Amino acid sequence: MDGRVEFIGECVTITEHSDPNICGMSGIIIDETRETLTIKSKGYRKIISKRPGKFLFENGELLGSKIAYRPQDRIKKVKA
Repeated sequence: MDGRVEFIGECVTITEHSDPNICGMSGIIIDETRETLTIKSKGYRKIISKRPGKFLFENGELLGSKIAYRPQDRIKKVKA
């Protein structure tokens, strides 16, 4: 998956994270900051830190540390 894409509206599953309680959680990304993704899952919103995680999208898996930029900066910086 290309880290330069817009994540809001994408379905995502957390495959690895330093918080074991959220591993396996999936939902729709409804907001993004430099360090976090806000995921709506089962009617609840959960703010997830990007850096200690690995995220599975429809088109592939990304390490949180590779996407820990503000969305507008990430689109410019991250290489495929």
